[in-house]
Amino acid sequence: MAAEPASTADPPADLRRTGINPDHWYPVAVSGSVPGRGTFAAVFAGERIALYRGESGTVYAVEDRCAHRQVPLSMGTVEGETLRCCYHAWAYRGNGRISQIPYLPKGVGRPPRGVRSYPVREAYGLVFVFPGDPEKAEQAPFPRLPEFRSGRYRTMTFSRTVRCHYSFMHENLLDMNHQFLHRGVLGRVQPRLLGYETGPTSVEARYLFVPAGGRKDRGAGLLSGEGIGGGRNPDLITIRTEYPYQTLRAVPEKARRPAFLLWAAYVPEDAEQRTHHAYGLLMIAKPPVPGALTVAWPLIRRFTERVFAEDRRAVEAEQRAWEEQGEDWNHEVFPLILDVRKVLRDNGVPLGPGPVRRGGPACGAPSPDGPAPCGGPHPSG
Repeated sequence: MAAEPASTADPPADLRRTGINPDHWYPVAVSGSVPGRGTFAAVFAGERIALYRGESGTVYAVEDRCAHRQVPLSMGTVEGETLRCCYHAWAYRGNGRISQIPYLPKGVGRPPRGVRSYPVREAYGLVFVFPGDPEKAEQAPFPRLPEFRSGRYRTMTFSRTVRCHYSFMHENLLDMNHQFLHRGVLGRVQPRLLGYETGPTSVEARYLFVPAGGRKDRGAGLLSGEGIGGGRNPDLITIRTEYPYQTLRAVPEKARRPAFLLWAAYVPEDAEQRTHHAYGLLMIAKPPVPGALTVAWPLIRRFTERVFAEDRRAVEAEQRAWEEQGEDWNHEVFPLILDVRKVLRDNGVPLGPGPVRRGGPACGAPSPDGPAPCGGPHPSG
């Protein structure tokens, strides 16, 4: 019998060499990190961004470098709604334009106009920026989290640096088959995949978490179907990657509303995107007993920190293996994870050899037509 011809299809690109798409809203700081009339040095995929809060309370985002001597503007001081460089006191408006050069003689030279600015929004206790094409910012979907403002839920915020490609985090949360990793915290759990759907920008999976005995962290019971009042109900867990964000909803069996909801974003820090900052909002339902959640809060925080620490060790080990091998040697057998890899790959962007300036030349940089403009829309690179 003749042998079947070998497939000529090219293998898929290495997902760990795929960059996150900048044309989305990304959190780059917790709101409390940008104090009144203060600054904060943020970063997105190798791009340094200076956040500052004006006297009005508005947060602005500009490129974190002075157009004069390249000193970080995040080292500067806030005066009213402007940011003044700490070195020579050049002043910048929130749109990146230079408003004052204190010692510039009139009619001498042509000073730069400023630096790049970013669309910025503050919501859910986080500061979001739009690092891609600013003309797309208004139409880009912004996270909708009605439970955050609901009086029925209290929110726990997480902000952690993780030394791995952001894709490992999507895989980790979607693949509930890794619960063996958490056996010392969750006890014995039997996750059953009930089904999943996938589309061009999303993958959603549904699991039934059935307790199977064993000792567990008390905080796990407070978050699960056991609840603060006890019980042994299984939980229906729905996990969704809706590019570029990820959510998890836990609804105890026979319950009418989620016991908790998690929203997460994984924001690359370095240009090679081998390190990211994980932002999470865990919205926990308040029990009928007044004050019960306040008492349980430290236990729930301890439990979530333990789970996250175990997950972080695992995904960072995956990243180290990728770096040692120089490519992805994974032998994945779970169709759900193969599908989410395709979503992340198809919606991402190729990674270049270094940081890409998505706004074209820096505002005021030399060019054949004179200094580059700033403060308005920039073409996406």
